Amino acid sequence: MSRDDGDGSRRKFIFHGRHIIFREIYSARVDRVTEIVHQWRRERPDVDPSPLLVIGRIQHLAEILDAALRPPFAAAGLGNGEFDVLAALRREGEPFQLTPGQLSERMLVTTGAVTKRVDRLITRGLVTRSISEADARGRVVGLTPAGVDLVNDLIEKHLANETALLRDLTAGDRTDLERLLAALTRTVESSVA
Repeated sequence: MSRDDGDGSRRKFIFHGRHIIFREIYSARVDRVTEIVHQWRRERPDVDPSPLLVIGRIQHLAEILDAALRPPFAAAGLGNGEFDVLAALRREGEPFQLTPGQLSERMLVTTGAVTKRVDRLITRGLVTRSISEADARGRVVGLTPAGVDLVNDLIEKHLANETALLRDLTAGDRTDLERLLAALTRTVESSVA
């Protein structure tokens, strides 16, 4: 279903399960990032605001993607990052266990963030924390059967949601975007390291 808002843009509402995904399709209207760049060029012609066309869009897209991808996790009662813990453990295969340090590495977050997420998931009965068989001083986090069931269900919904979000890109567009984002990630990571 779509609607013309009278300002040259059209809004499209996509029904995905119980959730409505809102998508704005730009036609005559200039997108907000381009508008910001034009304003900076007018106000400060001595600086080049063109990086905003990439970085600004990536930041804006990250916010939109978070809003579009969160509903299945929120419906399951999971907070930010908790699905990442479950998914990291599930991807390891049986016995679905990792140390907190390994979880930290795989999720690209601090061990403190891992501890908070794991504590919440223990309370929900989705993971356990136990003494490592390899090192009695260490701990391992493992999925419970309920955790395995939940992550198996949610990964299907999550990937279907991501597929729907990418549906307007051709296979070539996706390949190009993957390559460009990987290159940008390497560049940014090396510049902040």
